[in-house]
Amino acid sequence: RNRLAEEILDEVFGLGPLEPLLKDQTISDILVNTHKYVYVERHGKLVETGIRFQTDRHLLHIIEKIVSSVGRRIDESVPLVDARLPDGSRVNAIIPPLAVDGPSLSIRRFGRKLLTNDDLLRNGTLTPSIMTFLSACVQARLNIVISGGTGSGKTTFLNCLSRFIPEHERVVTIEDTAELQIQLEDVVRMETRPTNIEGKGAITQRQLLMTALRLRPDRILLGEARGGEALDMLQAMGTGVEGSMTTVHANSPADAFNRLETMVMMAKLDLPSRFIRQQMASVVHLLVQTSRLSDGTRKVTHVSEVAGLTDFHIHVRHIFVFEQTGVADNGRVQGRFRGAGASPEFLERLRVSGLPLSPKIFEEVVTVG
Repeated sequence: RNRLAEEILDEVFGLGPLEPLLKDQTISDILVNTHKYVYVERHGKLVETGIRFQTDRHLLHIIEKIVSSVGRRIDESVPLVDARLPDGSRVNAIIPPLAVDGPSLSIRRFGRKLLTNDDLLRNGTLTPSIMTFLSACVQARLNIVISGGTGSGKTTFLNCLSRFIPEHERVVTIEDTAELQIQLEDVVRMETRPTNIEGKGAITQRQLLMTALRLRPDRILLGEARGGEALDMLQAMGTGVEGSMTTVHANSPADAFNRLETMVMMAKLDLPSRFIRQQMASVVHLLVQTSRLSDGTRKVTHVSEVAGLTDFHIHVRHIFVFEQTGVADNGRVQGRFRGAGASPEFLERLRVSGLPLSPKIFEEVVTVG
């Protein structure tokens, strides 16, 4: 009887079958494929829950409740919605005719407890030496690009790097969906706006970047470069807004720069590839590659210095790498973090900034798993 009462309350006042999942703080993603299948990601693993909606109409009703709560609508004329909930969670909903088999819903949740840098160390995402090095790079105002695939922890890592920004600096963040949680006082957070039902009123990341430059920022954090705004971000990095950071969706350091070049071309200024690569090589100092491994854990797999152009190709020199050596009987990935042995060319810049580092950290080997 109590269970039935809870289900009725969840249906009337909450989000029906999703309500127990939303209360579970161990769940990071909720994925609904029509009314028949509900998956969740818990501790890096995707599992089917056995939860069902009564019908696709029932699921559509719940989707409508979600999107209407943030002042949006979804119907045949607007069959796709990407939105942010009041708690910071990101929602994407698709209904027919775009969703061929029935309504689809994904909710990426952001825990009430912020993941700290100590949490990253405990989880084996990186080593204390790599953390110390990255802290020095942020404080010395190096421009940093974080690269990774879907779910690899790019935004989480950008959040963590932002904690090394000195408290007196002014930071402007720009995102399609506001996810960054910058723990500083002088922060201006901006979020893009989609078109209205008449196809008007959109505000893009490029427009927000132009606005950001007028706000006298010490740094700009672009949540993810996805298009022509990559050019504006590179120009900002090279014209006084040093120490800026962004993320890109790519599976390797080399792929990250190929992606950036493609996105700069999307600005439609007909810039030659040679100029774009020179721009990237001159303003991006460091690339951090993140990956989600087969056991669901996230790792910083490469920390790489941008070392100029070689035959008009960007030369990337790895400073730290993670090498997978095997998988344990319990499925845990085994491997080691190791320094590549060579100190970065900007090591002197760190020293002059009052952030000296021992060359020994670039030879360190740490086994994990």
